[in-house]
Amino acid sequence: MLLNSWPVRSLITRAARAYGFLDPIGLLAKMRGFAQPSEVAEPIELLRAGMLFHARGLVNTKAIQNNLDWVWPYWVERQFNPGDESFIPRAFSFSHINLTHRNWTAAGQPDVPFYPIVDPRGLVTPIFDGWSLDFWFVPADPKGTPLFPSRLDDADFKQTLRLDTNLRVHSTATLAGLSLASEVTLCLDHGEPHCCISIRVEGNVPADGFLAVSLRPYNPEGVSFIDKVAITSDRPGWLVNGRNPVFFDRAPSRQLLSVYKDGDVSQRLYETSTATEVACHVSMATAVALFPVAGLRDRPLEIRAPIYDELDPKKRPSLAPTRSWAESMAPLAKLSVPEKRIQELYDFAAANLVLHTPRDAYPGPYTYKRFWFRDAAFMLNALITLGDVERTRRALGEFAGRQRRDGYFLSQEGEWDSNGEAIWIYHRFGALTGETLPDAWREAVAKGARWITGKRLPRDSGKPEAGLLPAGFSAEHLGPNDFYYWDDFWAVSGLRCAAVLLRSHDNELAAKCSREADEFLGTIETSFPAGPQRRFPGAIPASPKRRMDSGAVGSLVADYPLQLFAPADARILKTAEYLRDHSMYGGGFFQNMIHSGINAYLTIHLAQVRLRAGDPQGAWELIDCVASLASPTGQWPEAIHPRTGGGCMGDGQHIWAAAEWLMMIRNCYVREETNALVIGSGVKPAWWTGTRTSFGPTLTPWGAVTVTIEPDVAGGARITLDGQWRAEPPQLDFRLPGCSPVLIERPDHIRTFVLKKLP
Repeated sequence: MLLNSWPVRSLITRAARAYGFLDPIGLLAKMRGFAQPSEVAEPIELLRAGMLFHARGLVNTKAIQNNLDWVWPYWVERQFNPGDESFIPRAFSFSHINLTHRNWTAAGQPDVPFYPIVDPRGLVTPIFDGWSLDFWFVPADPKGTPLFPSRLDDADFKQTLRLDTNLRVHSTATLAGLSLASEVTLCLDHGEPHCCISIRVEGNVPADGFLAVSLRPYNPEGVSFIDKVAITSDRPGWLVNGRNPVFFDRAPSRQLLSVYKDGDVSQRLYETSTATEVACHVSMATAVALFPVAGLRDRPLEIRAPIYDELDPKKRPSLAPTRSWAESMAPLAKLSVPEKRIQELYDFAAANLVLHTPRDAYPGPYTYKRFWFRDAAFMLNALITLGDVERTRRALGEFAGRQRRDGYFLSQEGEWDSNGEAIWIYHRFGALTGETLPDAWREAVAKGARWITGKRLPRDSGKPEAGLLPAGFSAEHLGPNDFYYWDDFWAVSGLRCAAVLLRSHDNELAAKCSREADEFLGTIETSFPAGPQRRFPGAIPASPKRRMDSGAVGSLVADYPLQLFAPADARILKTAEYLRDHSMYGGGFFQNMIHSGINAYLTIHLAQVRLRAGDPQGAWELIDCVASLASPTGQWPEAIHPRTGGGCMGDGQHIWAAAEWLMMIRNCYVREETNALVIGSGVKPAWWTGTRTSFGPTLTPWGAVTVTIEPDVAGGARITLDGQWRAEPPQLDFRLPGCSPVLIERPDHIRTFVLKKLP
């Protein structure tokens, strides 16, 4: 890097001082003093993403606050309103970004890597990071009140997600008895994807007035430029930016185009214009097409926007025939539970997991439509555990291609958890399917294990971090660069998994991995800070050089999902208790580091710790909190604003969170523990008392199993296990809350078990 060159650094410092600027080199040095020295200060991938993110934020500062008479997306209408609890003073803010309502819902089809998104007020963004379409009611009388959904109160807007032959996002906006109802799907026409929108006008519909379809130069992140728009001559619609068409199934009665200097088209709805094309030098063109509501009584308006590949914007993707939703969902374990919201959230999460694994695993449809080994490991763990072997196999087939020649599984530089995660999920695939991994996968495992061994710091330095992995950047947002236990625990698990996977082909390397894993874990435990000066003795901080803070949540990975320690390990429980007492808000885990919001997926990590420790009540409290945080369409953003309930960080549809929800529900019914299956340990009594509940088939290291629980005539519970065991059944540890525990060491092939109710 040029900045590492003394002459360059000196020139920058001198130039800054000559013009009266703060010395950027000195400032960077001070900033890095808050972190531990590391090979990579910040991954270039995140710097690039951050630059793009705040570049839009800078545009937002110029476009929004001095044009508040425009119709803006929902987050702007709330966040810029001083009377709303979402309001954020802007003052000296460097950029204006969505920090209060980062919520959206993707439409799509299995194996199609394109996701039109719909915001919480029905704004549709058909193409990735592009412009949007909004839908208004415009009264015939200029003195009437128009319906702008982004300005409606929550009580006047409803949004749902439905899955039948397609995934459908339904939105209904209501004003004075009149409703605009939209349905958004992704459709394939001869293999080419389109965003398909159907609009109805319902309820107290006047004899006159118009449905307005408006082209908007923004999306849920902020401004998205529209340089020019033209009314198409060959069929009703627009051509946006000279390349993206929008088609209507009928001709509008009137159309208006506007450029920035003339104001938002929403301010010109009663003007007449003959313009068929406009070009805006500010790139803030808007347009509206007006359709008489009288013509919509019998037939909804249909709109189509062809989708283009964001990596090649001039290219129309053509896709091979894909499997239907029914075929794609068929391999996944089915839940039957009387609690409606739990059932809905499970079904939506399963559909979204399928939707976001077209080949690579994407942790979100928009902000996080990219690949990380971390997110992929958690997503694919849920996918394989629930039974979708082939979809998981396809995604894992991409891993080795991302491995460097030195063995590093690279998704972004400076993160040291990826090798452990990649090897762990390879092992999970082999363990749950009973298959032998392909040679290419085993070679990747061997290279990855050697990389872990070679990456560790010297064991004899006498420093707290001796023998650990180097300080790294934490995209898991645990704080500044540090020697994170998160990375180390993953590395230990990766070595243990490598030992199992390599045993039949390279016994010497397998034995070395096993010994190294044991020694590494011992080194980690030795490094845990101890002594009378510790404010919370026994708890595990984020790193050996950190006090206890919310970043300690990363250390729980040793318990879930890695199970490096026994259930109810005192150190893990002390860590969980610290987080309960110091890092909770509204019943959920509040991540003070970066996110500054409630995390659904990390709250579930805490719930998994409670469940494994034999505290189902503690787990349920956290599970119910996460359920309450879901959006009306059953989605969780990466972090949730503690006051607005909207997203405040990351993707507005976080698929890692969806995967964690699936694993949480699965583990309530059946989970693995060393040489046993624990049955029913998180199933609420209300789910089976007076009714029946079931889950499965879910894969386990012993085979697939379906669990059915129903009341027994004697007052206890009758549990039926339909196990497709590959060999002898494992020990069965029945831990159903409300019933006496039962351990069956040799279940043979017994299918039905009766548990007595506790007095």
